[in-house]
Amino acid sequence: MKKNLFEMGAKLEEMQSDKNGKLIINSSSKDSSNNKLSQEPLFFKKEKRNGKVVTIIGRFICDDNKKRSILKLLKSKLGCGGTIDDLFIEIQGELQDKIKEILLKEGYKFRK
Repeated sequence: MKKNLFEMGAKLEEMQSDKNGKLIINSSSKDSSNNKLSQEPLFFKKEKRNGKVVTIIGRFICDDNKKRSILKLLKSKLGCGGTIDDLFIEIQGELQDKIKEILLKEGYKFRK
């Protein structure tokens, strides 16, 4: 049975058809673009909220499950609270040096 290119939920950027109508799936282009985005250097920002410092680590361009696992790792290693806000992870306290050390071991890069 022939697979329809325009069916509900089809990922059109990965699917193409040749002259004969045969389906060609191209998944390598999507994977390479995700790898480039995830290698963007991270940066820190500090904010004071109600007299307490919050460290914001930013621009995690990855799926929600990956962000949750990073947050869980940081919270367990540092013994503090934190949350996810869109592309950023917020950690309670002024812990930039410790956060940088942990994330460098995980393979993340930071701005200088």
